[in-house]
Amino acid sequence: MYTIPLQFSDVIYNAANQTFEALVTVHDASGARRYACAIHAPIDMEFEDAARGLSTQAIRRHGRGDLGSVLKFPPAHETGQETRVHFASHVHPQAA
Repeated sequence: MYTIPLQFSDVIYNAANQTFEALVTVHDASGARRYACAIHAPIDMEFEDAARGLSTQAIRRHGRGDLGSVLKFPPAHETGQETRVHFASHVHPQAA
């Protein structure tokens, strides 16, 4: 089973829209792409469940080449910089 490395940034709950929103970075052999993701959910949803929903959305968009709201970065070996992946799929940063 292949695990796609993911990284979550700027995770917020938007009370006006009742959505969890995040910038999710998907890392693969071609580099890293960032997707602006949002899922409708109640404010009391467990963070792990929200992260799972945001992960699923990012992976689906990545798989179908959805470039509607994506930033692309070259692989680390092309830039000479080390790629740092802090979170694997379905793992999230500690809630602020």
